Amino acid sequence: MPKIRFILSKQPDPALDEAAIIKRLKEFYTALQDKRQISEGIPQEERAAHNELWRYPQNDVPKSLEIRIRRWAQKIHRHHLKEVEPTRLSREDRAMLEGCRDGAEIFDLRSAHHIDEIAAALHAEFPWVSEATTHVWRSLHHNRSSGRPGARFAPVLLDGPPGIGKSAWARRLAQLLETPDMTLDATGENASFGLIGSQRGWSNAGPGRLVGLMLMRQVANPLVIIDEIEKSGTPKSDKGRSFSLPNALLPLLEDLTASRWTCPYFQNQFDMSFINWVFTSNSLRGLPEPLLSRIRIVSVPSPTQEQINELVLREAEKRQLSPLITAAITTALAEAFEAGHQINIRVVKRMLELGSDQQGRPMLH
Repeated sequence: MPKIRFILSKQPDPALDEAAIIKRLKEFYTALQDKRQISEGIPQEERAAHNELWRYPQNDVPKSLEIRIRRWAQKIHRHHLKEVEPTRLSREDRAMLEGCRDGAEIFDLRSAHHIDEIAAALHAEFPWVSEATTHVWRSLHHNRSSGRPGARFAPVLLDGPPGIGKSAWARRLAQLLETPDMTLDATGENASFGLIGSQRGWSNAGPGRLVGLMLMRQVANPLVIIDEIEKSGTPKSDKGRSFSLPNALLPLLEDLTASRWTCPYFQNQFDMSFINWVFTSNSLRGLPEPLLSRIRIVSVPSPTQEQINELVLREAEKRQLSPLITAAITTALAEAFEAGHQINIRVVKRMLELGSDQQGRPMLH
């Protein structure tokens, strides 16, 4: 897989780590001792004995000099960290960043045919989400033809009633793209902190789930799913400052600002422009216009009776349900549709699970 430069800020140099500096200074001292022995005319075979005469072995130094070397190393190391870290990072934080020092991998598309296969698989499994599938298909082709690396599509918001498979579509898309995915429930997160993190000094300060995922997996283009974005709310601090999730997302949805985004926790700049975004909502009411203007909005209808039946047959085959149980499920669904009931994917899933339980029960004699 190709790599991109993910961390844009200058990173601490391992060669200027305190232990590395001490090692080099000791090696320099040892080399200096050798030069002195040579200048005194001591043959090479006698230098070991000469070092023993000095009462300390080669590669070691007198205690007083060792203390001075350690002080020099600490001073050099501190000065270096001031240059590269606006905020002093802990050893654990630097270890998180170290993995992406040489860049982060990008999951790419194998060919134009690969894009067509992804769209065909999505349409076969989620035919009622065809508009969103077409959007992703076109966007992936456009990104590939532009020569930009990575499997990347423009942000999309799936708006429709609950339980119709919007999040399932997004997770299946991530599987087909073979990229890591992350789902964030906007109703259960503490404003923007759960996604992007919070500044140091807060009691619960941390880098946020998004940067944490990218650093842990060393991947620059995960697929992020924000569920029920319209219910995120706008929490405020004691001083009246607002921390809304939509406002925190705005710079991440624009290529120009996302390509040089500053993490509030690490105070480092990251290239976040390769992230794929899928939002879901049950209503557009209350969503700010600046957010909506950055996202392709797709209205997702409820699946038809025919589409529900196809889903049942496909899932029943995967679960190896008997024809009798499958027929019972389709008959019950047909009666529900005829009675005017609203049937969604969650109802179908529960019925399939009940069918699996029924089939798995031992026979009573």
